[in-house]
Amino acid sequence: MIAQPLLAVPDVEASSRWYQQVLGAVSGHGGAEYEVLLVAGSPVLQLHQCATGHHHGVLAEPGVPLGNGVAVWFHTDALDAAVARSRAAGARVQTDLHVNPNAGHRELWLRDPDGYLVVLSGP
Repeated sequence: MIAQPLLAVPDVEASSRWYQQVLGAVSGHGGAEYEVLLVAGSPVLQLHQCATGHHHGVLAEPGVPLGNGVAVWFHTDALDAAVARSRAAGARVQTDLHVNPNAGHRELWLRDPDGYLVVLSGP
């Protein structure tokens, strides 16, 4: 099984640019309504426009803040590079780079432009 999380966002193209910069990802689809982001050729994240229903209906309740209670976690062996990309992107840091005493690895906790919590972790 491979996880492919999908986030509902108001501006797919802007969110795609942010995640491409922070994750070092590339667009695997592109467009105003839907995106698949790839790292090393594998899908790591899908983005879907909030108000577009397609065959399944809309993915986010209008007026409800996005990201409440959601953490999107990315583990990488190249954490230092991801941290540098995040800082260069001006990403909003929630919890700066630290060692998680429970997991024993390093983590950087960010908020994406839509309020989703994004955790980058690595050795």
